[in-house]
Parts: sequence; structure tokens; C-alpha cells
Amino acid sequence: MPIHILDNKLWFPPASDADSEGLLAMGGDLTVDRLLIAYKNGIFPWYDGSIPLWWCPDPRFVLYPADLQVSKSMQSLIKKRGFQFTTNKAFRAVIANCKNVKRREQDGTWITDDVERAYIELHELGFAHSAEVWLDGELIGGLYGIKMGKVFFGESMFSLISNASKYAFISFVEQLKLEGIEIIDCQIYTAHLESLGAKMIEREKFIKTIQQLI
Repeated sequence: MPIHILDNKLWFPPASDADSEGLLAMGGDLTVDRLLIAYKNGIFPWYDGSIPLWWCPDPRFVLYPADLQVSKSMQSLIKKRGFQFTTNKAFRAVIANCKNVKRREQDGTWITDDVERAYIELHELGFAHSAEVWLDGELIGGLYGIKMGKVFFGESMFSLISNASKYAFISFVEQLKLEGIEIIDCQIYTAHLESLGAKMIEREKFIKTIQQLI
């Protein structure tokens, strides 16, 4: 299936047109309107060059909040309040750390300057949210993503010390439960999130679910 080339029109092809790796389209821009249309249809941007690439993989990696798994060691750390947890207190710092932190087996980052600016704008409009973990007043971990209706679309997380990103994720999922979030999009598989309860579901089921919940 040929990859669709986007122009200035605000549209996306059906997810079923994506290739075997989930690549659906290229081009277009990162305006708020286009990004919101993308998320509503289960599509997200992910690229490390100058041209946006749009993805909708099958199967999709998700976490149902009720399925969250917390190890005994993390339960103990959270119970003791080993770190301080906040939300939306340092969005710019969180995305900057996600952009700049060194990751194993990864050269560079997909969070370009344009991506950073786009998600800061989404945050200022109330769509993008961050969760932060602090130790003695220093930001040591966090994550950010998009919240629409009863869906949270996770984008990226970082950790500067052991367990900081897990602490942020677990604490945030517990908060999202209270806010009525029913599914968290984790996009693609990671062993880290699988250990916390995330699993694969069919893309068709994912898209139907989020369109009902947004």
C-alpha cells in the first residue's frame, strides 16, 4: 500500500491503509487542529527528520487503568511517598527532559523543536498534560501526553534516577482512574510498560474504543 502524502487539507486516510509497520502518511504539519484530528483517529506523529511521519500500528499497545500492575517494591516506595508527585506543574521541563535524556539503543530524539513547540501549544490549550516526580525540589522524572474525553494518549517519559518514571506513571494512572479515563494509549510495545500491565489489542478495536470514549 503506497504511503499517503498529506498537503494543507486537514484529513487523514483510513488506518487500514497503514503499512505493516504502521506508517500511514507523511507530510502535512503539526498544527493543533491536525494533531487533534490525528489523535481522534488513533494516529500519532513520530519522526526524526524534517517531514512529519504519521503512524497507526496494528496491534496497538494499551493499558486499561484497572489492569495496572504495581510491584511490591513500588507499592512500598509509593506508600512511603519516597518522591513528590505533581501534575501540570512543569510541562515545559518535562518535554525538554524527554527530548534531551540519553536513551539506550537510541540515537537522537523524535522530539524536534517543532514537536516541542506543538505540544507546548496543546498544553496551553488544555489538551496536553504532564506528570512530574520530584526529589528535594529537583525534577527527576515525568511523562506527558494528550487527554481527550476518557482517553489518555501517552507520548513520552523520562527518568533521571531509578524508578522515577515508574513512580510518575503509576501515580498518574491512579489519578486518571479517578478522572474517569478508561484506556491509556502506549502506542508501541516496551517491556517497561508491559511489566505495568499494558498489552496489545487489535487496531480496529482500539480505534472503535477511543472514538466511543472521546
